[in-house]
Amino acid sequence: MESTSAVEQAVQARITAARIRVQAAAKRREDLAQARRRGLARRHAQKLRNQAARRQEQPPDTP
Repeated sequence: MESTSAVEQAVQARITAARIRVQAAAKRREDLAQARRRGLARRHAQKLRNQAARRQEQPPDTP
């Protein structure tokens, strides 16, 4: 069985650490994108509620 040198082990450790950082960054981006979508949907729903409330407050157009 071939043993790995300390240099090879260090390289593998750095590669593993880099992979973990990339995965964590991707997860952060996805979490932020989901929060952004939820926020946009919430703001859109609030806008529609505000529009409906304004329509109900307007007096009817009767001449």
